[in-house]
Amino acid sequence: MKDEIHQLLNIEAEAIKNIPVSDSFTDALELIYQSVHLNKGKLVASGMGKAGQIAINMATTFSSTGTPAVFLHPSDAQHGDLGIIQENDILLVISNSGKTREIIELVSLAKNLINSIPIVLITGNAENPLSKSTNVTIFTGNPHEVCPFGLTPTTSTTTMTVIGDILVVMMMKKINFTIEEYAKRHHGGYLGYKSRNSKTKL
Repeated sequence: MKDEIHQLLNIEAEAIKNIPVSDSFTDALELIYQSVHLNKGKLVASGMGKAGQIAINMATTFSSTGTPAVFLHPSDAQHGDLGIIQENDILLVISNSGKTREIIELVSLAKNLINSIPIVLITGNAENPLSKSTNVTIFTGNPHEVCPFGLTPTTSTTTMTVIGDILVVMMMKKINFTIEEYAKRHHGGYLGYKSRNSKTKL
């Protein structure tokens, strides 16, 4: 069993190493920076199912590190929650297939509400219909799922999470986010205590 666990860990690690590094990362960062930090909008992250859980994580992590963000459930968006989107916001959507019906509909609805809204897509499908409607597409590399059936989102969600981490960390550096600002957003818990008592600068 240990050998099999090591093998799975190696597969996941290789998937991360094989995420294509392209201008899409810098393009996405620039769009987020312009929308949120220059134009005072916010990042609206969305995804369906497992991808939605990744989007929630991205939104909360961005918010805690100086880039205001919210999660918008693509189904709830069709029942009024779309109203969270305002001028100067940016939409970040996650769809491994790039064919998720709810996400395709969300992009269409968002553009109908605010035609100029910039949209960033994270996907495992380089040839997908969503890219035609988005400004930037970040490709995960489409790794094979470690699930025995090759179906359950496993390796794909690992790469999505790592891409989100990269965007967050690079944005922290871009805006010169400090430990003092971090502490202001983390009043409680161990992270709050540690950040208030740390002299470390980013």
